[in-house]
Amino acid sequence: MSGILAAGTHRCNNVSAAVSAAVDAGVKWIDTAPNYARGMAEAPLRAVLVRHPSVGVSTKVGFVPVADRRAAINARVLFGEQSRRGHCLSRQYIAWQVDLSHARLGRAPDLVFVHNPENGASTREEVLRALTSAFEEMETAANTGLLHGYGVATWTGLSSGMFTVSDLVSLAQRVGGWRHHFHAVQTPLSLVHLGLVAETLRGGGPLQQAREAGIRVFTSAPLCGGDLLGMMTPELVHFIDPSATPAQAALRVALSAPGVSRVLLSASTAAHWADAVGAAAREPLPLEHLRRIIDVLGT
Repeated sequence: MSGILAAGTHRCNNVSAAVSAAVDAGVKWIDTAPNYARGMAEAPLRAVLVRHPSVGVSTKVGFVPVADRRAAINARVLFGEQSRRGHCLSRQYIAWQVDLSHARLGRAPDLVFVHNPENGASTREEVLRALTSAFEEMETAANTGLLHGYGVATWTGLSSGMFTVSDLVSLAQRVGGWRHHFHAVQTPLSLVHLGLVAETLRGGGPLQQAREAGIRVFTSAPLCGGDLLGMMTPELVHFIDPSATPAQAALRVALSAPGVSRVLLSASTAAHWADAVGAAAREPLPLEHLRRIIDVLGT
């Protein structure tokens, strides 16, 4: 199970040091976005990726970093309300951002996620229209070699029912045909976001839909940005795994969720990564134990 861990860069102050520690610990995937680390998360990854060409990397499009806003306006790919809102999924902005990310990373990303398409959308129809346009541009970028695949990273889109994994697969098939490049979804999963696991254990939900469609699932915020550690009482840790540290107990639940391909963790030090790798090295928690955890904590 150790290969499931991936390095997230959302909350990293020193991206280069954090991802270097992750890769040294054996992590094989890095996830980033142009708006992470105050708009400075992509460029520091280039040197790490040069040293470790077998490490996969994913980035995102959608949010407009403050550091890039003026350049996007000058390039005439960002206008009006999209600039003020700081989120844009127009084809011209996506094309511009993908090209910029490609240059900063020094190679084509393995995945580019459409980032929180539910942002600013008031209806399901509105978000699906935005995703149709975004998928069209992603297919164009994939066909020209600027990325290898794409996906959707969402905070509430799947849990709120704004869209489903099946919706996304159907949309990708309409836009790109049966050889489309839609390969993954990303969504939060933790001890305070257990709804996905509960649905899977009942035989449905996004994780089950993704598994049936051959779509990879990346889960984020397994420790809720570190806030979850303050909730890990000795009793809760013992209930999950008596031999685990608090961080390991929380991580083991996310790592054990059926159908998850990668668990994104933002950790900055070698010690934190050693703790995480220790959790990932263990066998997944039995499904019956996951059910008991959900019964105790709810969804």
